[in-house]
Amino acid sequence: MPRRAALIVLDGLGIGPAPDTGAYGDAGSDTLGNVLRAVPGLELPNLTAAGLGRCADLPGVPPVSAPFAASGCALPASHGKDSTTGHWELCGLVLERPFPTYPHGFPPEILDAFVRATGRGVLGNRPASGTAILDELGDRHVATGDWIVYTSADSVFQVAAHEDVVPVDELYAACAAARAILTGPHGVSRVIARPFTGAAGRWTRTARRKDFSLAPPAATLLDRLADRAIPRVGVGKVDDLFAGRAITSTHAPTNAEAYRRIGDGLATLEHGLLFANVIEFDQSWGHRNDVAGFANGLRELDAALPGLLASVRAEDLVIFTADHGNDPTTPSTDHSRERVPILVVGPRVRPADLGVRPTFADVGQTIAHFLGVEPLAAGTSFLDACWG
Repeated sequence: MPRRAALIVLDGLGIGPAPDTGAYGDAGSDTLGNVLRAVPGLELPNLTAAGLGRCADLPGVPPVSAPFAASGCALPASHGKDSTTGHWELCGLVLERPFPTYPHGFPPEILDAFVRATGRGVLGNRPASGTAILDELGDRHVATGDWIVYTSADSVFQVAAHEDVVPVDELYAACAAARAILTGPHGVSRVIARPFTGAAGRWTRTARRKDFSLAPPAATLLDRLADRAIPRVGVGKVDDLFAGRAITSTHAPTNAEAYRRIGDGLATLEHGLLFANVIEFDQSWGHRNDVAGFANGLRELDAALPGLLASVRAEDLVIFTADHGNDPTTPSTDHSRERVPILVVGPRVRPADLGVRPTFADVGQTIAHFLGVEPLAAGTSFLDACWG
C-alpha cells in the first residue's frame, strides 16, 4: 500500500528549556508549560489521551498509561531559534553557524542599497514589535511613503507598508530586491513583507504577508523526496521557509484554516508527504504576549485533533512537533530557544516512549526512513521504535 506521512509543525509551541536556553537570553522560557501554569484548569483531553503529558512535565496534562501516540521531545542542534532554522533542522539540515542578527539595526550600506533599489526612504531600522512599530511610525509612513523597516531578535529584515500607500506588488518587489542585497555575511534567514491597512490607533496587518527566504545550502528531506518524484503537499508558509524549493504550499492565515486544509490533504493525498505549518501560536499569540489567545488556541487544537486524524489510513505516519518556542508569558516578544514535542500517530504506531532526541533532525530522518528515500545528513530514525 502506498505510504503517506504528515509532518505538522505547531509554530512556536516549545515544550521547555533546552540545555543552552540561557545562552540565547531565554532563561525562564517554557512556552507550553508556562501557558498551562498561567491558565489553571485548561483542559486538553484529546492531547492528553495522545500522550502529550509524556513529552514533558506539564501542569494539568498528566502522563496517561495508555496513550494512542508515541511521544517524546527533541532538542535543537542548530545555531538559532527562528522558523527557518527549525524547519530546516526538522528536515535534516543542521546549521553550524547562526544567521546574522541586527540588534542595533541594519548598517548604512544595506539601507542605502535598499533605498537605491526601491526609490523610497526608510523609517525605523531597529528591533521592534510589528504592531508597536506601526503605532509609532504608521502616520509618518502614510505621509511620506517611506518603508517601515525593522527586525527582531531573529534573523529577519521586515518591511511594512500600508496597502493604500504602496501597492502590495510593489512591496513584494521591494522585498525581492532586499533579498538580493542581503547575501553573504548579511544573509538573513528571511525578508518579510508586512502589508497593513487601517488608520492611527487601529492599524491592522493583513493576511498578504510574504516571506523571502534563503534557499537551504544543502539537501533536505524535501529534496530527497523530489529526487524520487514522491509528492510533497504544503499547508501554510512551508514554501516560503524553503524558498519554494521542492515544495508548493497553500497558505493558511489562521490555525482553523490550516486544520481544514490538513484535513482536506489527508482526505485526498494518495502517497507522499503532507507538510504543514500551523502559524498562530507564533504569529498571533506568542509574538503579542497574548496568553489568553494562546490558551484558546490550545483548546482549538485539542478540539480539532479528532477531525485532523479522521482521514488517517492504515499505513499512515503523522508527526506533530514544533520549530522553536514563543512564550507569551515572558517579557520578550521574540522566539525562545526550547525543546519541541514529538507526537507520532497512526494505526500501526505503538505508543512508545521516544525519549529526548538530540536533534530535531530525527523527525526528518524518520520520515525519510518511512518513505524509503536516501538517508539525510543528520538525525537518527525512531521509526523502528514505534512502528509495528
